[in-house]
Amino acid sequence: MGKRILIIFFLFCKTQGYSQGVKILFDASKAEMAGNADWIIDSDLFNLGTNFNGAMIPGRGNDSNPQNIPNPSQDNITPSTLETYWNGALSNWAIDLVKQGFHVETLPYNDSITFGNSSNPLDLSNYKVFIIAEPNILFTPSEKDAIINFVQNGGGLFIIGDHDVSDRNGDGYDSPYIWNDLFVNNSIQPNPFGMTFDLQSFSQTSSNLAALPNDSCLHGPFGDVAKLKFSSGTSMSIDPFANSSVRGLVFKNGASNSGNSQVLFATARYGNGKVCAIGDSSPSDDGTGDQNDFLYFSYTNEANGSHQKLLVNATLWLASGGFLSGIESAENKFISFNIFPIPSKGKFSLSCNLKKPSQLSLEIVDLTGRIVFQDENKHFEIGVSNQEFLFQGKGYYILRIKSSEGIFSKSIIFN
Repeated sequence: MGKRILIIFFLFCKTQGYSQGVKILFDASKAEMAGNADWIIDSDLFNLGTNFNGAMIPGRGNDSNPQNIPNPSQDNITPSTLETYWNGALSNWAIDLVKQGFHVETLPYNDSITFGNSSNPLDLSNYKVFIIAEPNILFTPSEKDAIINFVQNGGGLFIIGDHDVSDRNGDGYDSPYIWNDLFVNNSIQPNPFGMTFDLQSFSQTSSNLAALPNDSCLHGPFGDVAKLKFSSGTSMSIDPFANSSVRGLVFKNGASNSGNSQVLFATARYGNGKVCAIGDSSPSDDGTGDQNDFLYFSYTNEANGSHQKLLVNATLWLASGGFLSGIESAENKFISFNIFPIPSKGKFSLSCNLKKPSQLSLEIVDLTGRIVFQDENKHFEIGVSNQEFLFQGKGYYILRIKSSEGIFSKSIIFN
């Protein structure tokens, strides 16, 4: 099957990219498997249960027991691999990320969340994105600081909450309370991300999107988000005074770029890192996992596929670095260009429309800023001109074109 290339243009201040092998960690240390929940990417065992502290007890219940490395191996995942390759409510999301070049792992139930602990192989410093779906055990003081420090030092945090009174393991704390406790009761900064979860429970399909046509989460490489369906979720309130970068992208009622209440999906930057937050776990549920739980088929089956687009776009945004942030694009003043695949030859064709004849240098760059392809001083004539280039790659990259007029870019996904 031939390669397919999706192309999205971004202003350089929004340009994103990642390299193959960038690691994403899904949390399973906070009883994400307790009760009627299955927020994991893979599980080989279903013969363990949880007590109110989240400790796994042999023979009690049928809760999932995810391991650090999912099985079968993600090295064998191809563009045609089905989400049933792994078993868990988040398996489809994880497999989509592997298909984009990421490496995914799980923090098991008996591990702690750390940052900067060189003796811990699962320390957050070894990962680019940390995804926590509906935690059901309070974060310890050291774990709160680890999570915040992870973001501050360039990590991407995906926060998933759920409705009020959603305590899965019976310890008296549900995910809105647990997240709000992290935001408020940490030793680093009150409300560092500028968001708190409301104590509500509602179901609603919302197409109230912020009017941000260049936003990488709503209009990213995986497609345009049209709506978001909550099945017993809660909203958030955001506080630009606590964090000036926080903004709502999807709203319960109405849509405004400056709305601070009834937010269903929000993003923020903190230090060198980024945060996404959503008030319902249902959009990530692919309908598979522990059959003793009530499972939704929402990830691809509801909201016209918008859940898949939003979650993958947001993860790409979280994983992206700021290595292009200082460059400004004047593409529409001098050049426009498109990329077309030639699958049978392992090539891509670059079509440029120039205002004047120019010598162009091409680079393909991954998330870390590493140049994985380079071709210098290619001559292009005025008007539309085409040339072919060899490139073997898989994942999400940035194509940079350098000329005497400046530096220009497009993001590209090779599948």
